[in-house]
Amino acid sequence: MELTADIKKLPRHYLPADFVVKEWQSLQPHFAELLERPIENRQQLEAWLKDLSELEAVVNEDACWRQIRMTCDTEDKSLEEAFNYFMLEIQPQLQPYADKLNRKLVESPFATELDQAKYFTFLRNVRKNIDLFREANIPLQAALNVDAQKFGSIAGKMTVEVNGKEFTLQQAARFLEDPDRSLRESVYRKIANRRLQDKEELNQLYSDLLQKRHQVAVNAGFANYRDYRFLELGRFDYTKEDCFQFHDAVKLHVMPLVDQLYAAKRKKLGVDKLRPWDVEAEPEGIQPLRPFKDGEELLQKTIACFNRLKPFFADCLRKMKEMGHLDLESRKGKAPGGYNCPLAESGAPFIFMNAAGQLDDVTTMVHEGGHAIHSFLTHSLELHGFKEYPTEIAEVASMSMELFSMHYWDEFFNSPEELTRAKEQQLERVITIFPWIATIDKFQHWVYENPTHTLEERAESWVRIQDEFTSKEIDITGLEDIRRYTWQRQLHLFEVPFYYIEYGIAQLGAIGLWQQYKNDKVQAITNYISALSMGGMQKLPELFERAGLKFDFSPAYISGLMKFVKEEMEKNLKVSKKYPESGMI
Repeated sequence: MELTADIKKLPRHYLPADFVVKEWQSLQPHFAELLERPIENRQQLEAWLKDLSELEAVVNEDACWRQIRMTCDTEDKSLEEAFNYFMLEIQPQLQPYADKLNRKLVESPFATELDQAKYFTFLRNVRKNIDLFREANIPLQAALNVDAQKFGSIAGKMTVEVNGKEFTLQQAARFLEDPDRSLRESVYRKIANRRLQDKEELNQLYSDLLQKRHQVAVNAGFANYRDYRFLELGRFDYTKEDCFQFHDAVKLHVMPLVDQLYAAKRKKLGVDKLRPWDVEAEPEGIQPLRPFKDGEELLQKTIACFNRLKPFFADCLRKMKEMGHLDLESRKGKAPGGYNCPLAESGAPFIFMNAAGQLDDVTTMVHEGGHAIHSFLTHSLELHGFKEYPTEIAEVASMSMELFSMHYWDEFFNSPEELTRAKEQQLERVITIFPWIATIDKFQHWVYENPTHTLEERAESWVRIQDEFTSKEIDITGLEDIRRYTWQRQLHLFEVPFYYIEYGIAQLGAIGLWQQYKNDKVQAITNYISALSMGGMQKLPELFERAGLKFDFSPAYISGLMKFVKEEMEKNLKVSKKYPESGMI
């Protein structure tokens, strides 16, 4: 296929070219027409699907822009009101029509004549949505859509003062890399204490979300929200037991490696005990890595990096810059986190993040850039529903880009020594992210299996699970009050429940693709593009297979990948002038 980032907004054939979503009254006639339209053969059914897809794309993009604008400026109440209006006044009116249209499709006698190879996963998702739909859940889901965004408003206001200046928590995190240990500890405690100021509000928000989510599940005939959410997320290819196996595999095959990393970090820093504010630090005399100064420099260096990887990848970011689809720097009043938001009609997505000049920001930028490339590759697919790819393959797109791009990080670092340090830190992150993924995922299983738990039970369970995946090399003495609430920093718990095990599954896929890349760069990139270009038109294991990967997260498979990453870390450290050959492991 010919790759081009010069995508055009989808032409409209059903809606007027100047149609804009304002209120339900203007949308309703189009949904009604589709519902009432007679369908007398397969060709008319496919034409009907295209018109429905166009309508869905327009509505979906409008909702996305409302969320983007609100997260870019949480202090502008008019943006919050516009988002809430859609979720409370428009979305609830859409849902009954969406269910009736789904039923019209699957009950059509011509649905069986559709090409099953092309439509299988699409129709499977439609049937899943029919199975989950309940009228009683419409107001609950509307309230959930609004309430989940309250986390961003609360967290967006959080700032701390360091050296007489005000910083967002993302900006303040830079000081955790400082060689001055007393400064690191001071900033760590300031950030933690600032979060604790809102712990009751966040606890109450989470409790409200849990109660509503549990009721949604019960209304749909499920024992708990976890089981409901697994189906809603389309997890057709793995079970909760597979997630439990993943947790055990992390303890068995990843934690020993994490312990080795942190033992070496303690030795490198020359401290008796490694404390949480030490894990990102460098020894005295070594300055923290500062790969860029501002958002524009971050973007340009990423474009240069992507250009060397494959010019098409760089063109995607250039197109987004041209369209104004980037908001990269951290600032007060901006929601935390980072995301790539696909825009169904425009094609070029929007990247949102909170850059503060750190290596982690480079990782975030190339990660979201991988998501963006996925959006570009699927823009030409025929139906909006074909572009609804599994979240697990979506994260393979982003996490693979972190590792592919690392080979060209000399765009960010002029010094070979700094480049080696950057690669070392990235490879450490590839390993140390697994325990946090397992912690968040296991916590969510407990939370939703025990929906009537008390706040004390929640805190105790969090600490117990967190302790399972905390390295024995890190001294957490005296931090008990802080650790009871560290779950509150994870926006996924509030905004996208159960979306986290995907990062673990995808990291395994990304490591596998990186193995391919080390052996044959051209073939690895070809496999990457081949898998992503299919959107959601194949089952998840088939998408992994197209990428040349095994859909496997068994202990044995994880053990093999960890061995490969360890070997790559040791190779990287052999070229370092700063550390001995034995390195960090």
